[in-house]
Amino acid sequence: MGYTFKVKHLLATTAAGLCMASVAWAADYKEAPELAELVAAGDLPPVEERLPAEPMVLDVLDSVGEYGGTLRRAILGGGDQHNIVRMISNENLVSWSPDWKTVEPNIAESYEVSDDATTFTFHLREGMKWSDGEPFTVDDIMFWYEVFMDGRLTPTKHSNFVDETGPVEVTKIDDTTVEFKFGKPNGLFLQNMAYGYGYYAVNYPAHYLKQFHADYNPDVQALVDADPAATDWVSLFNLKAGPMHTPIFWQNVDRPTLHPWHLTTPYGATDRVVAERNPYYFKVDPEGQQLPYIDRVTWDQVEDPESILLKAFNGEIDYMARHIGRASNLAALTDNKDRGKYDFYQVGDITASQAALILNLNNADPVKRDIVNNLDFRKALSHAIDRQEIIDLVYLGVGRPVQTSPHPLSPVYNEKWSTQYAEFDPDAANALLDSIGLDKRDDDGFRLGPDGERFTLVFLVADVFGFQYPDVMEIVAEQAAEVGLDIQVRATDRARLNEVASKGEHDGYIYNCPGGLVDAYANPDCYLPRPTIIHWAPEWAAWGVDHSTGEEPPAEIKVLFEAYDGVTSTADPAAQEEALKKVIEMATSQLYTIGIRQVDGAFGIARNNLRNYPDPMPIAGQLWTPAPYAAQYYFEGGDNLD
Repeated sequence: MGYTFKVKHLLATTAAGLCMASVAWAADYKEAPELAELVAAGDLPPVEERLPAEPMVLDVLDSVGEYGGTLRRAILGGGDQHNIVRMISNENLVSWSPDWKTVEPNIAESYEVSDDATTFTFHLREGMKWSDGEPFTVDDIMFWYEVFMDGRLTPTKHSNFVDETGPVEVTKIDDTTVEFKFGKPNGLFLQNMAYGYGYYAVNYPAHYLKQFHADYNPDVQALVDADPAATDWVSLFNLKAGPMHTPIFWQNVDRPTLHPWHLTTPYGATDRVVAERNPYYFKVDPEGQQLPYIDRVTWDQVEDPESILLKAFNGEIDYMARHIGRASNLAALTDNKDRGKYDFYQVGDITASQAALILNLNNADPVKRDIVNNLDFRKALSHAIDRQEIIDLVYLGVGRPVQTSPHPLSPVYNEKWSTQYAEFDPDAANALLDSIGLDKRDDDGFRLGPDGERFTLVFLVADVFGFQYPDVMEIVAEQAAEVGLDIQVRATDRARLNEVASKGEHDGYIYNCPGGLVDAYANPDCYLPRPTIIHWAPEWAAWGVDHSTGEEPPAEIKVLFEAYDGVTSTADPAAQEEALKKVIEMATSQLYTIGIRQVDGAFGIARNNLRNYPDPMPIAGQLWTPAPYAAQYYFEGGDNLD
């Protein structure tokens, strides 16, 4: 049909020791014509004054580019902010290479790791600036750390920066040198800092955010009074300093960034989100041209994925996989690619399960909680699902039935993990359900719980990623009904789903499970309870980060946490691999999440004159791509195709 999946091995190594960034030579730097005009008019400093002393030289994937054009995309309302995040916003201290093999310097010019993997020292680029031209220094990182340590502003601390000994200790050495020190070895810290959530430390411009902080602005109440959404200075600060992976970040055009493009029209304010070139961006190409090449990125807000598909047919999408890279769209996209002037690229979106049932094992309902925590119930639900039927009907036969488990390309793949309890076997499901006390049924044939009421689980479903979750969940509900299980499906949007699930107010939902490849090391969310976007045990996850919060888990979950310590407490790859295998062995044997389908990759479309994009493009739950590489994208000819 005009497109062939070609899966490549995507392996990673744990970085240690000293790693130096590429440095620019003394040169006459070049800039985009629109910036040169501003310089000539006296409205912008010369390019050599806007760049750091040693800009990062970004090795281009294909060729040195040319300036111009608008990269057009589309976005849904109600929680599609990762559409923006993954395209323009992953600038961290360090970054993954485009082949997902090595961790390399990025905002940091270089870094050092202690032999015991407890201390990480980062050297920043002298003269680096925020998008408004103000200096970016270690003081900005220290301001983030102050906010991070303030229980009023950060009641829940991200697991990247906490271990069982407590929060990381961050120390300013000088204006361009900062040290992160843990109380125990943290062999995955560099990997975690290269993934998406590493952004925290470098996204708190002190010069801008201090005005909303009572300790720095004695007149902050006036700002509170002027903002109808704020009730006090803490809520005001959180509105202005909201996390980048939430919608609120993309509703504030005044917040300076280090990204290649900065927001000028916010998400949700109009029918188009706009991000313009950052004139102070810190990267250049091998010929000394300041990046990015492309002038701006836009997202037209639409109602549904079908509208995005029509835009692609009409040549109104320049680069996109999100929402449209689904198997059911491939034939139509192939038929219309000449009309839309695009071609396909491969997306290495290889998850542990692209569609997985996430039950809430911390359910507040004691009846439901008791039942879903019974392994035999989870086995029964798994055996009730005809995965091949779902793959055939929804995904046109693309994919294979699996439990949540590493992909065959993963260095820790184990066939047993992929296949156990995955056989469609209604007789086994019925026998298991009868054996755990769900042997009575109502007049409609649905099973009754121990309280004599129909046992019902409500699954939340958001139509995200183009994975057709509403269709999948409706079939799951029909199949479960055949063994007497009442599953109700409730449609919602991604933001609402995440809000409800993070609070543990759900029975279950369907989502994609990370951990199919090497991301399992740093992102084992479907094997281990963690406070991220996979919420199968949110109270246990909170306890795992801070034993004074959440709920103390049962012994088998504590053993999981201890096993994962074997991954994080060393920088030795062999020891990390053995520990990870132990974690996955225990997790899969307990069926904490129920996998349905695994694929060898997905696809996206790119206009015929777009250049320098990765193919295949690696992607994972925390690998927020293509943002780390997008600054080098360019249109051959300097503009969009007509």
